[in-house]
Amino acid sequence: MSRLDAFLEELSPRLVEFRRAFHQKPELGFTEYVTTYLIGKELQDLGFTIHLGKNALVSEERMGVPSEDLLLQQEEWAKCEGVEEDWLVRMQGGHTGLVATLDTGRPGPKMAFRFDIDALPIKESDESEEHFPTAKGFRSRKEGVMHACGHDGHAAIGLGVAAFLSAYQNELNGSFTLLFQPAEEGGRGSKAMVKKGWLSDVDYFASGHIGIRDSRLGTVTASTHSFLASSKLNVKYSGKAAHAGLEPEKGRNALLAAASASLHLYGIPRHSEGATRVNVGRLEAGTGRNIIADEAHLEIETRGETTALNQYMLNEAERIIMASAGLHDVGAVIDKVGNTVEAACDHEWFEWMSEICKESSRITEVQESMPLKASEDVTYMINEVQRNGGKATFMIFGTPLKVGHHHKRFDFEEDVLTIAVDAFARLILKVGGSIDE
Repeated sequence: MSRLDAFLEELSPRLVEFRRAFHQKPELGFTEYVTTYLIGKELQDLGFTIHLGKNALVSEERMGVPSEDLLLQQEEWAKCEGVEEDWLVRMQGGHTGLVATLDTGRPGPKMAFRFDIDALPIKESDESEEHFPTAKGFRSRKEGVMHACGHDGHAAIGLGVAAFLSAYQNELNGSFTLLFQPAEEGGRGSKAMVKKGWLSDVDYFASGHIGIRDSRLGTVTASTHSFLASSKLNVKYSGKAAHAGLEPEKGRNALLAAASASLHLYGIPRHSEGATRVNVGRLEAGTGRNIIADEAHLEIETRGETTALNQYMLNEAERIIMASAGLHDVGAVIDKVGNTVEAACDHEWFEWMSEICKESSRITEVQESMPLKASEDVTYMINEVQRNGGKATFMIFGTPLKVGHHHKRFDFEEDVLTIAVDAFARLILKVGGSIDE
């Protein structure tokens, strides 16, 4: 067994422990107080310099920050979970996520890696026979919130990469930046870290995702294409309540405006230049069957194969939203709460990954590229690195999936955690040093 393989073998159970700890305490975007704290304490023990709160991101560039009441509620929960007061003070107001840096003190490339850490508003399955986290006792302890996209695994992989860098830093060159990003879901957190300047002089940037499509364990895809640009909108319709039987003519029905918009959004003509998407994911309206609804709320997203195509969908969506308000004589406010853009990975990564993974006992196949056909706000980071002359990629780590992402029974094979760390470690060795096997 090689030295690196022995290191990974020893690390593997710890990665599973990290993943299961994060899985039990899922937190939505910009409320990842406990997750950030657990990651930060581990990184401190590994010798990294920690940048937290407004030192990690530009506050004003965050999108879709939760309400003050929800943030305070989550901060109280974090305090009950043992997060230290000085950490909470620095994260206060939804300034979650962190950046960790390690400088070898020797000349060499600057490498950066991103790992997202947020969860989703999904109630996790409690079926012990069909759902592994329930059967093994690490199901979510927060009802209605779940790691249903693998970000608990991504956070664990990030800590594994950090453990590798810490253990072998004396044999590496250059400097390393680890970005543990909040609020990836909805495209809300990446830009805030980019604007802080962490990637302005990076030579090599890599991130990745578990799963995406059901695939063989041991398969690593070196790059991704077909990122969909996306916009996320919250819409509030404001009408006037009235008795539905006694004085219906005096009401202005916000529910009907929301329903009209929901139906007509799906009628936006698709574009000849590429794929486009629209989805109404949530509609809330009304208080009773005999009351004309005075308020309605929609949560909507648009997507496009390019940033321009998404802008087309967004323009059309906004037109329909406002036209529906006019149709029913109600007010409308559109709040843009998330955004992602198109990006393209550099081509060199497949050649590098194919070469360096030949010696791996865990990585059995390296594929060149995979179409994502979804949105990822890592695109802001990829574009920033490339804009400044660096090379960037977004990898996919294969694992069998019983159900797809964003499902109440989402889970993955935990061996993929070690495989992902193996891939990152070999990339680091390729670019920033070498180890005598």
